Amino acid sequence: MDRSYLLTGLGYAIVGLLLGIHMAASKNHGQLVTHAHIMLVGFLLSFVYALCYKLWLGSTGHWLEKAQFYLYQLATPVLLVSLFLLYGQFVAMEVLDPILAIASIAVLLSLVCLKVLVIMRVKKSPAAS
Repeated sequence: MDRSYLLTGLGYAIVGLLLGIHMAASKNHGQLVTHAHIMLVGFLLSFVYALCYKLWLGSTGHWLEKAQFYLYQLATPVLLVSLFLLYGQFVAMEVLDPILAIASIAVLLSLVCLKVLVIMRVKKSPAAS
């Protein structure tokens, strides 16, 4: 899991930086919110997930691990593409609002799943006694 999240995060970092460079070159910063979300939700959160799995969780084999991974992997691109469409004024806010809400909640739920996995691991750890 740690490698999957690391590779995903680095992919988002490349996309986020390319968008940032494009905005700087074009002097059009209309996608600033999208850029920030790519870097924070896409890159930074993926990197934090990678660290959590590498340093604390390892591969748990628990069904929640896969659910957390796939929930995040599905929700994050939907969130980021929807923001791009919104701030690029390609699609009306009324259309994108429910999509953004669902994707945001799904990203939040993936973080809650990770917390549950960490709590489960801490409870099993001999050092936690």
